Amino acid sequence: MSNDGGARSEADEPTSFVLQPPNQQAPVPGNPYAAPVASPTHVVSAQSAQAPEGPGAGRLIAGRYRLLAKLGHGGMGTVWRAKDETVDREVAVKEPRVPAHLTERERVNSFERMRREARAAARLDHPSVVDVHDVAVVEDQPWIVMELVRGRSLGDALQEGTLSAREAARIGLEVLGALEAAHAAGILHRDVKPDNVLLGRYDRVVLTDFGIAQIEGETNLTDTGGFVGSPEYIAPERVLGQRPGPASDLWSLGVVLYAATEGVSPFRRSNTPATLQSVLNATPAPPASAQGPLAEAVNGLLDKDPARRPNAARVRALLEAAANPPATRPTQVVQATGRGGGGRGVRLGRKTWIGLGAAIVAAAVTAYLVIANPFAGPLPEGWKIKQEKDLAASLAVPAEYRRTVPDRESDQGHWVRYTDWSGSIWIGLALEKKAEDTGGQIAGSAAAEMYDDDTRFKESGSYELDMDEGPKKTDPSTTTYRDKKAARNTVPFKTDDSENPLPREVQIFYYRTPGGDMYKLTVSYPGAGDFTARGREVASAAIANLDIDKT
Repeated sequence: MSNDGGARSEADEPTSFVLQPPNQQAPVPGNPYAAPVASPTHVVSAQSAQAPEGPGAGRLIAGRYRLLAKLGHGGMGTVWRAKDETVDREVAVKEPRVPAHLTERERVNSFERMRREARAAARLDHPSVVDVHDVAVVEDQPWIVMELVRGRSLGDALQEGTLSAREAARIGLEVLGALEAAHAAGILHRDVKPDNVLLGRYDRVVLTDFGIAQIEGETNLTDTGGFVGSPEYIAPERVLGQRPGPASDLWSLGVVLYAATEGVSPFRRSNTPATLQSVLNATPAPPASAQGPLAEAVNGLLDKDPARRPNAARVRALLEAAANPPATRPTQVVQATGRGGGGRGVRLGRKTWIGLGAAIVAAAVTAYLVIANPFAGPLPEGWKIKQEKDLAASLAVPAEYRRTVPDRESDQGHWVRYTDWSGSIWIGLALEKKAEDTGGQIAGSAAAEMYDDDTRFKESGSYELDMDEGPKKTDPSTTTYRDKKAARNTVPFKTDDSENPLPREVQIFYYRTPGGDMYKLTVSYPGAGDFTARGREVASAAIANLDIDKT
C-alpha cells in the first residue's frame, strides 16, 4: 500500500472485493482507520486532498503532522487524515478521546490503552496489521500515528451484500495471518469483527484496532465487572469470565466468516443480554452459502469448547482449500422451472457452474433447487390465491378455509389468518412495517429475526401460540426467496392446556424486504395423528406459493 499524499487518484486504484449483489455506489467508511475510495465519477485531486476540512483541521501535531479531515471516531478516540510534513505523506492520526466525566483512574486507563494499542501493533511485523509510525505526546496525551489505509471496512462492505465463499476464505486467510503474528508475539486481539477488518487497495486486508488487546505479562485494565469487545463476536469462554487464549480470537474469526457469507452474525439478538445468552447456548444453523472446507472451518471454529476448535494451522489449510478450489471445465446450461416463490422459475446459467466438477453437477442442481425454491410445484387442486392488499402480498390457501383479519379499531397490527373448518390447521401471514417500527424491534435480516424467535422458543416457548412453558427443540435454517435471503424454523410443542395438552407443530417462514418490512408466514397443525401429514403438506404449498409485492 502506498501513502503518496494523494498524488495519484484513488479512483485509479479500486479495491477488488466481490459482493453479492453488487452495488455501484461509493460507500461511506464506518471504520475510522479507512480512508474512502473515491467514486469513479468523483476523482479527488492532489490539491483538494490537502485542503483542511472541519473544526480542528489544519492543526499541527508534534511539529510535523498537519490534521486534514476527520475519518471517524470511536469509544477511544477520533481518527484524522493528516499530512506528515517531514516526509511528505498522508497518515492516520488517532486523537485521544476522553469524556470529561471520567474519574482520574479511568482517564489514566484510557491513555494507557492507547499506548498499549500502539505497542501491540508496533510489535507486529505483518502486512495484515496496520503499521504504527509514531506516538506523539501532546499535553501528556498519546496521539498514535499510523499508516493511512485507503479502502473501507468489511462491515461497510457487508451492508451492500455478502461475499462469495471463495472471497470470504481469502479475506479470512489474511485475518488469520494477522492473528497468528499477534499470538506468536503474546498478544490477543479480543475484538475481531467486520468493522475492524479493512479492505484496502491491491486486495490488501488489514486487521485494525488493537485498543483492547491483551499483551502477555501486562496488567488487565478492565475495571472489576467490566466487559470489553463486541458481544456477538465474543467467545463463550470470555462471556463466562474464563481466561481467554488464541482460540478465543479464532472463534471471533469464525463468526466473521459466517457473517461474511450469510450477512449476519448467528448470535445477534435484539439486546446485549440476549446476545450473550445466544453465544453461550445457541447452536447456529450451518451456513447455507458456505460449503465444503469453508463450512468445516466455520463450524469447527464455533465449537463452544475452545479445546475442540481447530488450531490455526488446520484453519489455514481449510481456508486455502476454499480460496483456491480445483479448476474444472464449465458445464452446460441447466434450466428448471416451477411455480414456487410467486410463480417465478429458476434458471441456472453457465457462470453458475464454472468451477463445479462433473461428478457433482447432478447433486448441485438438486441442492440449488431445494435452497432457492424448497417446495416448487403447481398450485394444489382446490386451492385459491388470495390477494391481501393491506399486506401487499398474495397467499395460496385451500378454497374452503375461513378468513380472519384484525379489528382495525383495536389497532392489532397487519395480519390475516385462514383456518380450516375443524380448526386443526391454520395459515397466518403477519407484516411488521419498517415505517411503524419506532422501537427498532425489526431485526436487520430474516435470519436475525428467526434467531431472535428461536431463542425464545428454546428458552421459554413464549410466542403467543398457546405453547406450553419450557424449552423447545427447534429446526432453524436459512433459505432464499426470489434469490434473496430468507429463513425458516419448525417448532414442535404442546398446547398450554393444563388438563389436556395437545401436540402441535408450527412452521414459520421469514422474509425481510429491501425496504426493511418483515413478513412472517406461519402454518400451525397437529403434531401427531392423521392431520400431521396434511398440515405439513399445507405448510409446503403455502410457503412455496407466497407472493410478496415488495421484493
